[in-house]
Amino acid sequence: MSLPVYLTAPEALAGRGPGDVVRLEGPEGRHAVAVRRTRVGERVVLADGAGVGVTGEVVALGRDTLDVRVESAGTEPPPSPRFVLVQALAKGDRDDQAIEAATECGVDEVVPWQADRSIVRWRGERGEKSLRKWDAVLVAATKQSRRTRRPVLAPAASTADVAARIGSAAAAFVLHEDASVPLAGAGLPAAGDVVVVVGPEGGITPAEVEAFTAAGATAVRLGGTVLRASSAGPAALAVLSAASRWR
Repeated sequence: MSLPVYLTAPEALAGRGPGDVVRLEGPEGRHAVAVRRTRVGERVVLADGAGVGVTGEVVALGRDTLDVRVESAGTEPPPSPRFVLVQALAKGDRDDQAIEAATECGVDEVVPWQADRSIVRWRGERGEKSLRKWDAVLVAATKQSRRTRRPVLAPAASTADVAARIGSAAAAFVLHEDASVPLAGAGLPAAGDVVVVVGPEGGITPAEVEAFTAAGATAVRLGGTVLRASSAGPAALAVLSAASRWR
C-alpha cells in the first residue's frame, strides 16, 4: 500500500536528511491528525511540491501538528519535456475533473483558457475564487497520485496568451475532431514545453484553430470518437506519457 503524501513548505525540507525531524503543521498537519487519524509509528511521505520528498516515521502528534523522523530523502529531477495542458473553462465541474485526472496522468503545468465558446466567464472576484478552486484541485490530486512535484497553475489566459505560449513551446497540439493527424505517434521533443490545447463544450472556433496553428501548433485527433472537455485532456496526456514516460 502506498504511503500517504502531505505537502509542506519548501523550507521545511531544505537540507533535511536521515535522522532529522520535520514538523508538518497548518492545514496539512490538521488534515493528517484530525481527518486521516494518523498515529505515532505510521510512515508517511512529506513533499515540497517541487520535487523534494522525504519518507519517515511519525514520532509525535499535536492538535494540528505531526513530527516525522526522516528515514530517506530524495529529489525528483525536473521533467523533460514538460507537459502543459491548456484547458478551456467549462461549465459545471468538468474542468475540475479534467485537471484532476490530468494531474494523475503527469501534467506539469495547467493553463486556464477563456475560450470564445466557454460558457463560464472568470471575471473579478469570481475569477480569483475559481483560480483558488483549481489550485485546491491540483493539490488534492497531487497527494492522491503520490506525486512529490505538483503541477504549476498559470494565470487565466486569453487566446492571444495561448498563442504566445505555443510560439515559445518545443511542440504544441490542438485537439480537434476534424483533424486528420493522430496524436498517437506524434514525435516529441527531448526537452522544452509540449503544449496540449483542449477546447470547451462547444468546441474550438475556426479562428482559434487558425491562430494556434499559425503560432506553430498541429491540429490532432485522439481517435474516432468525440471526448468531453473533462476527458480529452487526460486522454491526450495518457497518450503522450505512454510514448515517453510510461516505459
